[in-house]
Amino acid sequence: MKKLVLTAIAVTCAASVFAQGSVQFNNRVASGTSHVYAPLGPGDTVAIQGNAASDSPSGSTSYGGRALIGASGLSGPYGASTTLSILLGAPGSGQAESSLVAGSPTTTFRTGGAAGNIVGVTETLPSVPLDAPSATLMMFAWDNSSGLYPTYAQAIAAWNAGTIAAGKSLPWNQGVGGGLLTPPPVEPGLTSFSLYFQAVPEPSSFALAGLGAAALFIFRRRK
Repeated sequence: MKKLVLTAIAVTCAASVFAQGSVQFNNRVASGTSHVYAPLGPGDTVAIQGNAASDSPSGSTSYGGRALIGASGLSGPYGASTTLSILLGAPGSGQAESSLVAGSPTTTFRTGGAAGNIVGVTETLPSVPLDAPSATLMMFAWDNSSGLYPTYAQAIAAWNAGTIAAGKSLPWNQGVGGGLLTPPPVEPGLTSFSLYFQAVPEPSSFALAGLGAAALFIFRRRK
């Protein structure tokens, strides 16, 4: 009997070491509402972050006629079911964006009067311990209307290459639950943001850079 008790304690301790924190991921809750906006078009490289007048708490950020994600329905570019979102996190306050790790699961958006709002889920953060008193969190969203980028890793690579539109909220700090004593809390710090395309150099720029490097190499060899 004593061995069984000791084994149970050991298993519980091991589970707590590897346990992952969680939060209620939702940008439409009683404590505040934010929205996610679609880009104006494939040439839209403007990143916008901050609450607008229609948000709660209200802000003064203008989204310049950009439509809400899901305003056009479920399918197609920036549709509710074809635009994905995920929460990124790292233990501790004020952590660098490069240290944030994607949680799970991904979620989609809503339509109608709830356009711009995600379908709420309990998000598990693999890099943040359960019941962590402080963590840095950020929301990320992207266009997956092609069906080619269902994961965060695929989406961030495509976004950096200028292939798809994506966007991110401002980061915020909060405690994380998931343990027996602390249920997953609702995240309080989400701000509105827009999806946009990363500006990448034109092929001609790459060609000029290559010619410049070749010329410099030849010049040095002759010298």
